[in-house]
Amino acid sequence: MSHDPTVNAGDIARLAGVGRAAVSNWRRRHDDFPQPIGGTANQPLFSLRQVESWLRRYGKSYQVSLGDRVWQRLKAAGDLRLGELVAQAGALLTRAADATGDGLGPAGPQVDGSRQDGSHQADANSGELDRRPGAPGGQGAPDALGSLDTSGALDAELAGLVLELGEQHGAPAAYEFLCERYLEAHSRQLSVTREDVAELMVRLVSGDGATVLDPACGVGTLLFPPAGAGKVLGQELSETSAAITAARLRLRGVEARVVAGDSMRHDGFAGERADAVVCDPPFNERAWGYEELTGDPRWEYGLPPRGEPELAWVQHCLTHVKPRGLVAILMPPAAASRKAGRRIRANLLRAGALRAVVALPGSDLWLLRRPAAGERPPSEVLILDATADLSVVEPAWQAYLEDRSDQTVRIIDLLADEVDMTPARHQRHDDVGRAFAEARDRFLTAAAVPPDLKVLEQPLDQPATTLGDLIKEGLVATSQAPAKMAADGGDVPVLTSDDVFNGGAPSGHTTMQQGLVLIRPGDVVASYSAVRVVEDGGGAALGPHLTLYRVDARRLDPDFLAGFLRAAGGRVTTGSSRFDVRRTRLPRLSLKEQRAYGEAFRQLAVLEDAIRETSTLGQTLIRLGLDGLADGHLHPPGHGLTP
Repeated sequence: MSHDPTVNAGDIARLAGVGRAAVSNWRRRHDDFPQPIGGTANQPLFSLRQVESWLRRYGKSYQVSLGDRVWQRLKAAGDLRLGELVAQAGALLTRAADATGDGLGPAGPQVDGSRQDGSHQADANSGELDRRPGAPGGQGAPDALGSLDTSGALDAELAGLVLELGEQHGAPAAYEFLCERYLEAHSRQLSVTREDVAELMVRLVSGDGATVLDPACGVGTLLFPPAGAGKVLGQELSETSAAITAARLRLRGVEARVVAGDSMRHDGFAGERADAVVCDPPFNERAWGYEELTGDPRWEYGLPPRGEPELAWVQHCLTHVKPRGLVAILMPPAAASRKAGRRIRANLLRAGALRAVVALPGSDLWLLRRPAAGERPPSEVLILDATADLSVVEPAWQAYLEDRSDQTVRIIDLLADEVDMTPARHQRHDDVGRAFAEARDRFLTAAAVPPDLKVLEQPLDQPATTLGDLIKEGLVATSQAPAKMAADGGDVPVLTSDDVFNGGAPSGHTTMQQGLVLIRPGDVVASYSAVRVVEDGGGAALGPHLTLYRVDARRLDPDFLAGFLRAAGGRVTTGSSRFDVRRTRLPRLSLKEQRAYGEAFRQLAVLEDAIRETSTLGQTLIRLGLDGLADGHLHPPGHGLTP
């Protein structure tokens, strides 16, 4: 905690009340502007104290709020400890609120805007361990806040600042400010349900006084109940996230119990049933416990296939809801049609448990109802596309519950087919024309412009070097992940080969271990088939089969290096599998010239992503065009046809 707090260009702009362009101008025009003390060439970090001194010297108006000072002190400890320290700050604020009786209840004045987002058992309202016979975590396990490792707790100065922030703005608002900044800083590593989707899910299934459970609660996004709701229950694999959730709920005066642990292997609420369950489970998690849980009694509708962990979460949720209780769970779109899950989908429909599949942006929402004994199952299921407008979901769901919906599909028809409940497949015919027009517009706007590159009659004859020489000269350092890496659970995000290929965020997880290579923004990461420059991945670990190249940003542009690595890889044929990447040739250029090359390489990467997106959109456009022409809702122009 003795590190000098740092700020990036965006932080400086916010403190000084100017745009980022103004900060860039200051750096160019003033030789005495503080030099970066960390970060990368693309995302430099500056000493907060040096920046304050420079702003005072030049008479620049600025204000470093108490909230910003607390946040910068927390962030100075590094990405790996940031979550732990935010949890420690929550524990400190809750203890102070308990001692004074202040700050509990609905959040007070906002600090700077707020965003909502086993087995250790925590009573987030009392902080006492539940030791009832058979109670979750009742064998001496500490609560979620108390189980934090206090060896790395806040130092006295920082603790005093946190308490002062709570006194100034109220503990709930102060902590929401810190949580918001934490989520922003780790937006690529923390999966947070969209706020509008989270609110919709809670409204659809919970009522006044209802007990709501989230078995994969993350940092508590789905556990902020509407007015009039009752008790909430939550379980989360990460002890840090569980402690943050417990603190957020406790400071809001919500009656809650939070469990830290693996919901699949160590169900923290075994035998308990809530009035409603909401869940945004991890997608495509292969290590969910298939081998250990083959005979688990939760699989009432069938053993989930190894590659269908989401269907395990569906049945876990149904286990924890009372008869006639509702479940709202987010699912990957493919779960509605994958062949491996057909039998379970059919059983859910036959029993009357699965009531609706709603397409949302990026995922599907499944609405389920636990059947009561002797209850007659429905004959139809609601299938709805709400990707363009979430506001249609609640009226459609209400119409379905009142048996007056015109957007249903007969269950007998689904069972006779492939049990494919993909909303696009069952879209109402009168929506095909509108969907075609929207898909066409998205297709036309997705295109990217290739870089404007000069064509030379003769190739440039430039002095060259190799990657191996750059490594010897200290311009590039290389690293590789440990040969063995724990892949089951853990709090450390991992960048995988698939993430590099698809340009996605780190999707793996591991535990902190010796030899782990942590990625920084500006690092070049390469697999056998792809190369990318990390733009935002601080705190993530390098995954197996990947090589990291860390450049000296004062002399070498990372995009320049990545582009030539990609070019060399593209020239490697299947017959040259022993190609030595260190022999990759690069021209010796000034940093300014390197950046020009780097910008061109970046534009080509953007073009590649756009081509991939337009390919997907093109397939959708073709399917909608075929359907519309075949059923008469589309027709070719200029043929005298009228709709």
